[in-house]
Amino acid sequence: MPTLLDKAAPAAWAAAQSVSSVVHEQVAEHGLTRGETELINVRASQLNACAFCVDLHSRQARHAGIVQQKLDLLPAWRASGLFTDRESAVLAVAEASTILPLTDDARADLLAAHRVLGTEAFVAAEWVAVAINMFNRISVLSEHPVRPRGPDDKPV
Repeated sequence: MPTLLDKAAPAAWAAAQSVSSVVHEQVAEHGLTRGETELINVRASQLNACAFCVDLHSRQARHAGIVQQKLDLLPAWRASGLFTDRESAVLAVAEASTILPLTDDARADLLAAHRVLGTEAFVAAEWVAVAINMFNRISVLSEHPVRPRGPDDKPV
């Protein structure tokens, strides 16, 4: 039986939510768009096999204006040619921040992402990746369920 980390340790869960709130406030101030933030969230969640977070953040990405085709192509984003330089930069940050330890290729990706995003947006992207990786681990360890939805994103 899974331990529901959010239920078993409510003070720790509240602290995690506080970290997330501060990160999201900083992101807006540092020039990262909501769509870019959600691309990070979805890609890291895919890499961590966190079904709950993939479901949640895919819906949030669509609401932020990310088209379905881009969400469908996230696992093959490098080969698709559909992502902007900024989108590619935040996706590189998502992958490098999720797949540890850093490799030489990941370091090169981070350097290139920093050049595209600038320091403030780059650091904001890293913090988004740190936060979603934390929540992925909480959801995976807690075995948070994915609820079926209809075509209008409403629970069925």
